[in-house]
Amino acid sequence: MKRPNRILLLPLVLILAVALVVPAALAQQRRLVTIASGWVVGVYYPLAGAMSRIVYKVKDLNLRATVESSGASVANAQLIGTGDADFALLQNDIAFYAYNGVTLSAFKDKPIKNMGAVFTIYPELVHAVATKASGIKSVTELKGKKVVLGPHGSGTEANALQILEAYGVKESDLGRAERIDAAVAADQLKDGRVDAAFFTTGLGSAVILDTFIGGKVALVPLAGAEAQALIKRFPFYTSVKVPANTYKDQAEASTVAVMAMMVARSDLPEDLVYRFTKAIFDDLKQFHAAHSAAQNLTLETALNGNPIPLHPGAAKFYKEKGILR
Repeated sequence: MKRPNRILLLPLVLILAVALVVPAALAQQRRLVTIASGWVVGVYYPLAGAMSRIVYKVKDLNLRATVESSGASVANAQLIGTGDADFALLQNDIAFYAYNGVTLSAFKDKPIKNMGAVFTIYPELVHAVATKASGIKSVTELKGKKVVLGPHGSGTEANALQILEAYGVKESDLGRAERIDAAVAADQLKDGRVDAAFFTTGLGSAVILDTFIGGKVALVPLAGAEAQALIKRFPFYTSVKVPANTYKDQAEASTVAVMAMMVARSDLPEDLVYRFTKAIFDDLKQFHAAHSAAQNLTLETALNGNPIPLHPGAAKFYKEKGILR
């Protein structure tokens, strides 16, 4: 009589064992989040990759961040707005336009309010690059030329149009305006198929380095009264220098820059964004190694140029560090 009882008890033991194992396995599953970055040849992509690797190593964060290549700033703001991205890198001017629903047609009267700042990282320089064969030495000399303004709806395009306006140049004054991505623009500059192109990207970006390899291009300076008028009208801009030989045989040049920043969806849990932010600042050494532009991020500079409200999780972190009251 005792033997059948043992047989009946065996399935019960197995059920209890499975019941204990399954929750433990489920607890180990990492939450998946996405980081919208930018061109693979730009700066956003390696920075997002570094953040992904950093947060993956933090066991109690239990997070896996996938990096998505995208059309950069404007597209990234829209991905946050639709909930198709959890974190995103974008320019601070675009973040302001998106949050407030102003200036750009992509956002006008369509504000993206579900977006909170995490930190600002580095200046994004507007590189106006022209072929030496074109003879272009100033923005006014772009009239009648074939010029790449950046991908349609991108932050680069917005910067290019604002700069043209500051110098009294209309889009209709150009010989032809192209809206193509950075890698294609670089190839067309090298082949002489376009005369000039705008790129908004970090100092030493791979795409600009590649464009200068053949020695056939030069930077068009963005300076003087026109640049100061641009900065006065759009306070996101600042004047910066491009040191000589940052790119092959390149002379020192003045230009303007905005700030690259990290944002998060406002509805992401406060604790998740807090621990994400903490993870990055706890391992700045690895983040700084991702790209020279990353070295600009420090705890003391993390809020420089931030134009929108902080995500509550990020705010909690900065309050703990005494950066925010």
